[in-house]
Amino acid sequence: MVVLVPTILCGGSGSRLWPVSRELDPKPFIALPDGQTLLQKSYVLGAGLPDVREVITITRQSLFFRVESEIRQLAGTKPDLTFILEPFGRNTAAAVAASALYVAQTHGEDTVQLILAADHLITDPVAFAGAVAQAEALARNGKIVTFGIQPDAPETGYGYIEANGTDILRFVEKPSLEKAEEFVRSGRFFWNSGMFCFTAGTMLRELAEHCPDVLEATRVSIEAAMAATKDKRVIEFDPRLFERVRDTSIDIAVMEKSQRGAVVACDIGWSDIGSWDALSALLPADANGNRLQGDVLIEDSKNCFIQSAGRLFGVLGVEDLIVVDTPDAVLITHKDRTQDVKRLFTELKRRNHESHKMHLTVHRPWGTYTVLDEGERHKIKRITVKPGARLSLQAHHHRSEHWIVVAGMAKVTNGDKEMLVGPNQSTYIPAGCLHRLENPGILDLSMIEVQSGDYLGEDDIVRYEDLYGRC
Repeated sequence: MVVLVPTILCGGSGSRLWPVSRELDPKPFIALPDGQTLLQKSYVLGAGLPDVREVITITRQSLFFRVESEIRQLAGTKPDLTFILEPFGRNTAAAVAASALYVAQTHGEDTVQLILAADHLITDPVAFAGAVAQAEALARNGKIVTFGIQPDAPETGYGYIEANGTDILRFVEKPSLEKAEEFVRSGRFFWNSGMFCFTAGTMLRELAEHCPDVLEATRVSIEAAMAATKDKRVIEFDPRLFERVRDTSIDIAVMEKSQRGAVVACDIGWSDIGSWDALSALLPADANGNRLQGDVLIEDSKNCFIQSAGRLFGVLGVEDLIVVDTPDAVLITHKDRTQDVKRLFTELKRRNHESHKMHLTVHRPWGTYTVLDEGERHKIKRITVKPGARLSLQAHHHRSEHWIVVAGMAKVTNGDKEMLVGPNQSTYIPAGCLHRLENPGILDLSMIEVQSGDYLGEDDIVRYEDLYGRC
């Protein structure tokens, strides 16, 4: 049986797309103008190819609930879904090695894998399917195939591949503008898309030859994880074993050394959506080249991208600006500097500023919470719990909580009491009291939580029972 296994790599932080992309809410979850996220686009692309029986997604353990939710919104009963969960990132060589080991064991070494990035966009699925068919044929002849994108501009933010037909001559890291212009003129160079196609056996042999330490450490991790899990579709690495895996990319570990590399040149409407300039290009421009999203009033301005998160933006007499609004942070930059936004992200991370890590609305396995107000001794949240979901059985040392139900029905465990709390009703949870919140209904539960105490950090929580393995 011919089988193709798409494997989606879902990691990274998307620092150049701050303030929408955050460490705990990264680039793959950015919604495009049609409402689908980049992750969902990648899933649809892979699952829609012929002969696909299973789709693997490799992501961080902390993102699993969000990744699974995004994919299951689109997935039917087929193809099968498998998730490989890393406790922390170890770059693409470890992810590729883990997926190849899994595929070789479950489907056989002759099975073809297709590596996709969760944060790239491909707008021509027909051309993409044709390129994959070419790559599959090469992969079945023992090649490790990468997809080379026909450049339409001297882009300095991408790596390049010099090729002669399907033969790779060399890889070139991000070049200067002068070199990039030379590459485009030559017609021999293609952008390195970061997508790959190979049989599991070929990749494992190349890993064994060029980076045996990465392969062996990953093998130990995945074998232990598969032995420990009851659900063979969710494979979760032990951090103590996975930390032994060397951090390196598949390009450096294998592709730049292998004699089995090949390239399929293609024009598939590919973009890595690596900057606000690239993301804004997905929106239509007005007569002055402005691209607007949200409530924006603009006059006498040209070539601007303005994204409002709900409030009115008045823009007058400016050119070539990027303005991105979120509830807790605003980005303003010249269009020529969008690649440097990651410098702001890095500085915010150095300062341990919350805005590098999460939004005011935070996703949890059971739903979301939004911080509405915060002071020295109080914090107010809006909490939404999905139907049938429940929070952990927990307690707090330093804060008490007052819950007011706005919509839906809450089942509350408060000490040794269980009660149902409906709209316009409330309950008080003293500090140190064991408690749990559940939604027994079929509609979302919406409530307001008022916290008070000497310390209101999210780490003031002791979990005793949890559906999501966070105890």
